[in-house]
Amino acid sequence: MTSLNLLLWIVGALVLQLAIYLAMGFWRHWQNYDALRAAVTEGEGGLPTTVKDNLLDTKPVSGAWSGWRTFKVTHKVVENAVGDICSFHLESQDGQALPTFMPGQYLTFRLEIPLPGGQTEVVTRCYSLSDGPHTNAYRVSIKREPAPPNTAHPPGRSSNFFHDQVPLGGLLQVRAPAGHFHLDRSDAPVVLLAGGIGITPMLSMVNWCFTEQPEREVWLFYGARHSRELMAAAHLEALADMHPNFHLHFCLSGADENVSMASPYQRPGRVDVDLLRRLLPLKPFHFYLCGPTPMLESLVPALEDWGVPDARIHFEAFGPASVKRKSAVSPSAAEATAQARGPTVSVHFVKSGKQVAWQPASANLLDFAEAQGIAVDSGCRAGSCGSCQTRIQHGEVSYREAPDFDPEPGTCLMCVCTPKTAVFLEL
Repeated sequence: MTSLNLLLWIVGALVLQLAIYLAMGFWRHWQNYDALRAAVTEGEGGLPTTVKDNLLDTKPVSGAWSGWRTFKVTHKVVENAVGDICSFHLESQDGQALPTFMPGQYLTFRLEIPLPGGQTEVVTRCYSLSDGPHTNAYRVSIKREPAPPNTAHPPGRSSNFFHDQVPLGGLLQVRAPAGHFHLDRSDAPVVLLAGGIGITPMLSMVNWCFTEQPEREVWLFYGARHSRELMAAAHLEALADMHPNFHLHFCLSGADENVSMASPYQRPGRVDVDLLRRLLPLKPFHFYLCGPTPMLESLVPALEDWGVPDARIHFEAFGPASVKRKSAVSPSAAEATAQARGPTVSVHFVKSGKQVAWQPASANLLDFAEAQGIAVDSGCRAGSCGSCQTRIQHGEVSYREAPDFDPEPGTCLMCVCTPKTAVFLEL
C-alpha cells in the first residue's frame, strides 16, 4: 500500500467518524424538537423553558428526619421598623448537619404554651423558612399577630408565644422541612408576589436564586401598607443593586400618590394584575404567590383571566384558605344530583363506637368528627402540619387538593379530606 492510499484510508475513517457524530447530534436535536412540538400541540400555552429532569420533585427532603427534633434558638433578629416581625435562627441541638430543603418550604413546630393555673397547651404551627438552604442552621421569620379589631378574638397564640416567651438558647421541637410550594431549578423567569408576612418564602426563593442561579430573571412585587412594615428591605435593595436581572417593587397601599417615595424601588398602590400588565415583558413567567386570602382570591383568578396557564400559577395561602381556580372541574350532573339527595356514605369512629351518616355539606372529616363530640388532635387545619393524621381501617377518602403534608400510607389528614366511600376511622 502506497503512502497515498494510506492517507486516503485515514481521511476516509475521519470523515466516517464525523458523519456518525453529526448524525447522532441531528437525531438528538430532532427528538428535542419533536418533544417541544408535542408540548405546544397539547396546549402548554407557550414554549417550555426547561426539561423535566431539571425540576425539583416533591419527594421528602433527602436525609430528613422523622418525628420531632430538638433545635436551639441561636439568634433573634427584629426585621422591620415597626418591630412586629422577628427572625429565629435555629441550630440542631445534636450538632448534626441539617438536610437541605426546597426554597419555599416550611418547618412545623410543636409548642407547649403556658396557660393560667400552671398547665400547658400543646399547639402545632407551621412557619415558612425565610432564607436559602444551609447545612448548619435554619431561619424562620414570624409576625406577631394582634387581636383582630372589633372582635373578641385573642391575639395569635403561637406568634405571640414566639415573640414573648422563646428566648435565646430556648429549645423547640421541630419537624423536618416540608411543603409542595417551592421554586423549581429550571431557568424559567419567575414573578414572586408577596403580601405582608407572605414575603418569608419569597426571601428563601430570592436568596437561593442569587446563590445558585445568579443569571435567572426574577421579579418581586412585595405588598405592604407602608415602608415601616417591610421586612429585609435593605437586603432586597442591595440584591437589586447588584443584579440587573432582579426587578424589585415595594407596593405600598397606604402611601400617598402625591408624595415622593423614599426609595426608587417603592411605589404607591397594591399588587394587582394591572400593574403586572404594565411592567412585565412578554415572557413565559412562572408566578409564585403567598399572602392573605383576599390577595390570592383576587390575583389567582385575575392571572387566569390574563391567560396565564394553570401550570404556571403556584400559590400558598395563610391558614385553611380555599382559593378556587377557574380551571377546576365542576361536579357532574350525576354528582350534583347525588349530593342533593343527601348522605350516601357513613363514617364509623371505631374507638368511640359511633356510626354517623356523612353530611355532604360538611367541609371535612375533622369538622365532622368535632361536631359529633369526638376530639381530634389538630394544628393548622390546612393540611400542612400533619397533627390530625388518622389511621383508616377500611374505606377511602378524597382530597380536593393535594395536602402539603404527605400522610403515611393507610392514613388520612382529616382537616382536608372527605369520605369517598363508607370509611372506618381509628378514633
